[in-house]
Amino acid sequence: MRTILPALFLTASALLGMALPATAQDAGDAARGQKLADTCMGCHGIPGYRNAYPSYSVPQLAGQHPEYLVIALQGYKARTRKHDTMYAQAASLSDQDMRDMAAFLAGSAPLKTGAAVDAPGKDKSTACVACHGEGGHSQMPNWPVLAGQKADYIEHALRQYKSGERKDPIMGAQVAALTDADIRALASYFAAQPGLQTAAYKK
Repeated sequence: MRTILPALFLTASALLGMALPATAQDAGDAARGQKLADTCMGCHGIPGYRNAYPSYSVPQLAGQHPEYLVIALQGYKARTRKHDTMYAQAASLSDQDMRDMAAFLAGSAPLKTGAAVDAPGKDKSTACVACHGEGGHSQMPNWPVLAGQKADYIEHALRQYKSGERKDPIMGAQVAALTDADIRALASYFAAQPGLQTAAYKK
């Protein structure tokens, strides 16, 4: 990203605990979560599955921080993230339900490992690294792993932050100056890295 925002990084670090409510920091019950997440697997458990309209790949969840998945579900429930189907799924979930589902979905398959890929777009990822880690491997549980995420989903998410459809003051400021070319380059770079996978059914 072209914009360097050290003050925002300091704010993000200072608010790490605040961004994760105490309930979201507790480990969930993955066995219970597997039962609750059966509907989720109808989209997130199918390799290559796409959102109908607008058309983009549903995000890969296996290997993601479960704490971040709870934050995402809370965002859909609060409608700070715009997606009617996800709102309908999250609206009736308790915090415990979210923790349990996140524990299952995130742990259903491991992160892919391997050497970092020196793909185009790396030069634009400098500011992203502060929160999302080198190559998109975030070490902070409230910031998502980007490595291996579907490129068109990353593009969609960045455009939502830029338009305000996703409400997040840090991400909103980070993406404000990005061009479409910047967004495509960043999405391509992070998608090329070994990392996230499609959630897998467990027997």
